[in-house]
Amino acid sequence: MCGIVGYIGRRDVAPLLLEGLQRLEYRGYDSAGIVVTSPKATGLKMVKAKGRVRDLEAKVPKRFAGTTGIAHTRWATHGAPSDHNAHPHMSADNKVAVVHNGIIDNASELRKKLEADGVEFLSETDTEVLTHLIARSQADTLEEKVRQALHVIEGTYGIAVMHADFPDRIVTARNGSPVVLGIGEKEMFVASDIAALVTHTRQIVTLDDGEMATLKADDFRTYTTEGTRTTAEPTTVEWEAASYDMGGHDTYMHKEIHEQPEAVDRVLRGRIDDRFSTVHLGGLNLDAREARAVRRVKILGCGTSYHAGMIGAQMIEELARIPADAEPASEFRYRNAVVDPDTLYVAVSQSGETYDVLAAVQELKRKGARVLGIVNVVGSAIAREADGGMYVHAGPEVCVVSTKCFTNTTVAFALLALHLGRTRDLSVRDGKRIIEGLRRLPGQISEILAQEEEIKKLAEQYAEARSMLFIGRVRGYPVAREASLKLKEVSYIHAEAYPASELKHGPLALIEPALPTVAIVPNDDLLEKNRAALEEIKARSGRILAVAHQNQEKADETIIVPKNEDELDPILLGIPLQLLAYHTALTLGRDIDKPRNLAKSVTVE
Repeated sequence: MCGIVGYIGRRDVAPLLLEGLQRLEYRGYDSAGIVVTSPKATGLKMVKAKGRVRDLEAKVPKRFAGTTGIAHTRWATHGAPSDHNAHPHMSADNKVAVVHNGIIDNASELRKKLEADGVEFLSETDTEVLTHLIARSQADTLEEKVRQALHVIEGTYGIAVMHADFPDRIVTARNGSPVVLGIGEKEMFVASDIAALVTHTRQIVTLDDGEMATLKADDFRTYTTEGTRTTAEPTTVEWEAASYDMGGHDTYMHKEIHEQPEAVDRVLRGRIDDRFSTVHLGGLNLDAREARAVRRVKILGCGTSYHAGMIGAQMIEELARIPADAEPASEFRYRNAVVDPDTLYVAVSQSGETYDVLAAVQELKRKGARVLGIVNVVGSAIAREADGGMYVHAGPEVCVVSTKCFTNTTVAFALLALHLGRTRDLSVRDGKRIIEGLRRLPGQISEILAQEEEIKKLAEQYAEARSMLFIGRVRGYPVAREASLKLKEVSYIHAEAYPASELKHGPLALIEPALPTVAIVPNDDLLEKNRAALEEIKARSGRILAVAHQNQEKADETIIVPKNEDELDPILLGIPLQLLAYHTALTLGRDIDKPRNLAKSVTVE
């Protein structure tokens, strides 16, 4: 959710931190702040502002020099958006500054104890508790002061700490919220996301939960919260700074929708095995004997990743004939589920840091389950926790609402389903058929994107709706779920998704001319069943927009999508509805890349 950036070196720090915060704006936030110092300074200097990074930048004085600093974009949890609730938080003596992502669960209890000891709080946040704990520590080193404070708190955190008495260092720590170190030439960086670092370095170290680090200008070291040294080897990030630019598009969402043909080509590249009509997925760490022993597949994700998992579960059942289902990770982790040793668990997360998914993975690992990860970010927490998995290679996705990562994740599930199928009973002929279908996807996505002007006109017509209904049957239902979510996220129009077979069991009462229905109508063995649903809606004067492989007579408008193999059709059917959501939001003047109340990576509960 929130964003952290820190730097220690020789350069003027404020411009670097402000640039880093701007690269993290996509994560969602409501206020921002910055603290700087230098070895020759007499203390810490801080500026905070409610609003955007540009509002903070306008408040930073011209004489704000420093070579060490930390900065933050906050997404409100404890206390409303305001200047005094913005991070960093400073101790009463102006010596300690802290930026924090996450939630301190026992903050209320600790706050009462500190207030009883005479501490005066200046904000409503949980983070200020941590600041005072560090400031009140009698330890001789900053590292020990931070460690003692962390032993008292309960909850999740990614933090960076500065102290006026230790101007030569930044101390950082992680538990459940990402922290990434950037290794430069006689300079060091820290951030919550590599997007803030790639302009300056591609050498990174990702902290594990329970790990801390001390950054100095020419060195860094990592250790546990118990003080034991750890070995951290830098890795090279494959994404370059240019990957985070808009590339001539008006918004990141538009750019990322149009990047899908190339993105799908990347997830397929090097993985197809024509000789045996299967795929190479060495990262699964799952040999043929182990794959054949799988009796069930359980997919866990949140939001868009959950919907991709629904599509993936259907593919696995159809191609591998293994019972499979998807469930929101946020529900699974709390319901004391039965963990079966014959079940393969698949955790899905674009960032690889989604807290609910990560917590589910950790619980499954504790109970001895085999867990695969399907993520986009190399070296992310879920990728490191899982027994194996796949990277979806979508490239950086900056817009809060996911488009290309969703598509690449569904393609990754197709590869997994094919792999599991070919270790079982899927024939060479069917394997070859699916491979040929996969290879057609990039070109077919380009065909859909070429219809953008027609879809834009439809969006302008439907933008006046106050609510919309999305329906689909079997393969089409997860597509309807995801399309409904996209419209809600980016346009703020209320939308619901239902299985088309459920219309008569309640939702039909909603049908009227003012409630448009978007119907997913693939040309498969359920075509006539779906057409019957359109008849029911039309008989009640409902307006229908169909997404189909051929024109639907009962629909008022039809978006035609190229036909692929039945199992792969859901990958294509959702793409025109991404454009529909985008242009609906554009018509309504929404903040497309940063929808209200949302964040890109949800790293708190």
